[in-house]
Amino acid sequence: MKKKIFLAFCFLILNIISNKISSQDITLPTPDRTGGKPLMQALNERQSVRTFTKDNLTLQQMSDLLWAAWGINRPDQKKRTAPSARNVQEIDVYVALPTGLYLYDGSSHILKQIHNRDIRNLCGTQDFVATAPLDLVYVADMGKLGKKEGDEIKDSDLLWSYANTGFIAQNVYLYCASANLGCVIRGMVPKEKLAPEMGLRKNQVITLSQTIGIPAK
Repeated sequence: MKKKIFLAFCFLILNIISNKISSQDITLPTPDRTGGKPLMQALNERQSVRTFTKDNLTLQQMSDLLWAAWGINRPDQKKRTAPSARNVQEIDVYVALPTGLYLYDGSSHILKQIHNRDIRNLCGTQDFVATAPLDLVYVADMGKLGKKEGDEIKDSDLLWSYANTGFIAQNVYLYCASANLGCVIRGMVPKEKLAPEMGLRKNQVITLSQTIGIPAK
């Protein structure tokens, strides 16, 4: 009897710990797929913005942003809002927030917390990167393309991944133009410092980063 009570107690503790860990994930609301400006108007207003307020985006804005970037728009086929060469879908979208680093899971439309450290200052070399509310970091998981840890990864191996990243980043630009937000894509990223802080494997390669926020007047 004592053994059963002890095992039940251990199970309860583990369940509490598990719930505590999973509760750090962010469940995003259903994206609004019908709003926004007409496409031609969004294209006309698309621009890079490098001056942001410190105001955070709402959960709805983050939901719409991430779905527009790399969400699932054809659930029956598990296909996304941006194209992917051979439909490998090797690009992962990480989200750096003041509350920590998250990985966007398009299938369940949630942000899975990687850790609770604010690493926005490592997502780029310009000052605004550290204070803007949100930085997206695009990572090519070369393991999905057959590259094992320790394998040499050349620029030629990343050709399609760079193109796929560009497709996603342009979706973000158009969403931001449509939603009166600002963003800028950046190649100046201290990858050698950022990758370890993100816990990336050797066959995961940072391609680009993109800063999003509310434009300063």
